[in-house]
Amino acid sequence: MPEPLFILCPPRSFSSIVCGILGQHPECYGLPELNLFLADDLQSLWHGPMSLPIFRDGLLRAIAQLHDGVQTEDTVLRARSFITAHLHWDIPTLVAHIQECVGPKILVEKSPSIVSRPESLARLLAAFPDANLLHLTRHPHANGESIIGLRNRYEQLQLVARGKASDPENMWDRCHELILAATEDLPLGQTMRIQGETLLANLDLYLPQICEWLDIDASPAAMAEMMHPENSPYACRGPKGAPLGNDPNFLDGPSIDQERLKRMKLPTLDDPLSWREDGSLFGPRTRKLATAFGYQ
Repeated sequence: MPEPLFILCPPRSFSSIVCGILGQHPECYGLPELNLFLADDLQSLWHGPMSLPIFRDGLLRAIAQLHDGVQTEDTVLRARSFITAHLHWDIPTLVAHIQECVGPKILVEKSPSIVSRPESLARLLAAFPDANLLHLTRHPHANGESIIGLRNRYEQLQLVARGKASDPENMWDRCHELILAATEDLPLGQTMRIQGETLLANLDLYLPQICEWLDIDASPAAMAEMMHPENSPYACRGPKGAPLGNDPNFLDGPSIDQERLKRMKLPTLDDPLSWREDGSLFGPRTRKLATAFGYQ
């Protein structure tokens, strides 16, 4: 079976649309957010980090789709029963089951939750030491504003966003530093890093390069398939019992708007931070990291 592709990035870094695009390649299978590497086994995961329903939806939708070919209230209930009957599984066993259901396609998955914990990234690399890793970035200012906007819409996210560590600037720094630390000693070519803004504004240029990196078909026909992330069974709201499993904005509008993406303008590192009452600016830690990623 092929090695999976994991997209590593903080929340609100275009990972939903990028996962949706890559997942529509004929040789790939795009998954919703599974949040699998937050624990060692399904028992610890399901009754620990996944206790909040918002973190369970992606796995429930994936199991429902893969087992029954459709996501309905009934198939989600069956997926829940399957999970509770297999709580003894470790996470690699669960991923192997998902791969068996998918067949010989590359699993494409992104769960921003795992990049805030070094132990989660360590679990991923221990289970899949040869996995392909796409390190996706977004300008820290736009990322921060997007995080605050989503939190204001979902009470469950407000419950887990407490303390200094939940400040968008601190989150951005920590997540990217952990990704860099986890990937710095990997073999050359195992990790690709790209600005999400640059990728989305130049899909015709960068998608073939990503395909060549993954050693998959880079033909115009394959590119055409990737331009329709809305065709994914996970690119919409799910049924009762598992309504999310991905970025709500993506679920409500998964199609690519190329003209809008090309008009996307980057903020600057000197803009006051709108989510802070004092209007303070980015600190030197963020500026150094963002500059290394090519932001100004």
